[in-house]
Amino acid sequence: MSTQNFATKALHAGHDVTKNGGTRAVPIYQSTAYVFNDSDHAANLFSLAEPGNIYSRINNPTNDILEQRLAALEGGIAAVATASGTSAIATTLLTLLKAGDHIVASNSLYGGTYNLLSVTLPRHGVTTTFVDPSEPNSFENAAQENTRAFFIESLGNPKLDVLDIAAISTQAKAYKVPLIVDNTVATPYLLNPISYGANIVIHSLTKYINGNGTTLGGIIIDAGTFDWTNGKFPEFTEPSPGYHGLVYSEALDAAAFIAKVRIEGLRDYGGALSPFNAFQIIQGLETLEIRIKKHSENALALAKWLQEQDEVTWVNYPGLDTSPYKSLAEHYLPNGQSGIVTFGAKGGFDAAKIIADKTELFSLLANIGDTKSLIIHPASTTHQQLSDEAQEATGVTKDLIRLSVGLENIEDLKSDLKNAFSIVKQSYLLHN
Repeated sequence: MSTQNFATKALHAGHDVTKNGGTRAVPIYQSTAYVFNDSDHAANLFSLAEPGNIYSRINNPTNDILEQRLAALEGGIAAVATASGTSAIATTLLTLLKAGDHIVASNSLYGGTYNLLSVTLPRHGVTTTFVDPSEPNSFENAAQENTRAFFIESLGNPKLDVLDIAAISTQAKAYKVPLIVDNTVATPYLLNPISYGANIVIHSLTKYINGNGTTLGGIIIDAGTFDWTNGKFPEFTEPSPGYHGLVYSEALDAAAFIAKVRIEGLRDYGGALSPFNAFQIIQGLETLEIRIKKHSENALALAKWLQEQDEVTWVNYPGLDTSPYKSLAEHYLPNGQSGIVTFGAKGGFDAAKIIADKTELFSLLANIGDTKSLIIHPASTTHQQLSDEAQEATGVTKDLIRLSVGLENIEDLKSDLKNAFSIVKQSYLLHN
């Protein structure tokens, strides 16, 4: 399977038809639990002496196919599916870290992730220092004796900053901590962070991978490349009181982390993915390559058009020649820069809200990655809970509008925005 191309893996990886009743489509195993052959068989499953299914909070045959498929597409050794992208992040960090530990993170993160790191995790004794990711050395400079992870988004949402993953990975290696990369916006078709040194990759499957706005899901993918025996992670080298004294590094070697996520993280935090949701996500994943190419094509065309509009003060898209991330995009995202475009509305906060209110093809809602085009004003919605300083750090300005550019005809999308711009202009004329 490793020699096959992306589109083929997206359709076939993880599904052995001889083991699933000959079904060509992936079946939905809608069961909470599984019958053991006998007590010895049950004991072997619980002790990890043999593989198999125990309870769907921990593993499920439909989920297993999705996990194998995404691990293959990202170049990892194994994966664990979760109930949402946020669940994937939280389960990763809560499995890996303990009270007193510290994270160094990019400051250009999705608002929900920023809030998790800055507000929620400190209540559990885990703190975060946010740094400017455009300077890779800032990660090592911010690292402390208790730092146990670096966390970034490969393509920031909504800042759309393309990060130098290889350089940040070098800093993580120097400090002997894993580099965790949220690759949601880029998708595994456009970018494989593991090939640039990432140790753990996370996706919100809700977005481009599912692609139709119907299903929540997340995934944690382990590269199998981090040395958990380097002295900083005793949870992997000492007997685990949470799993009858198992020493993860000895029993599972390269798969120590992803196994701990499954048998302790999923078991204890409960963020399991429904098998029906896994089935839905698999349907979307099969067409990811075709869709993300069109998303990227439409987004670039729309970004160029927006640059020419009088009602727009600035446009941000990594594929534009004017983007400060153009050279990094050419290196890390040569096959497209995904479907998110942001721009500033002339007239600021109030004008941006009117534009978001008045589009018809662009739906006003809090999501990205749908086949249909979406619009939102982050300063008044997704990033509302952040301070002005935190909003600025994450790339959110009062005039910023975020577009998730869908698969509609590009001329229809331009017309929709043009109509909204006209309404803004009329509104200002009436008030002046």
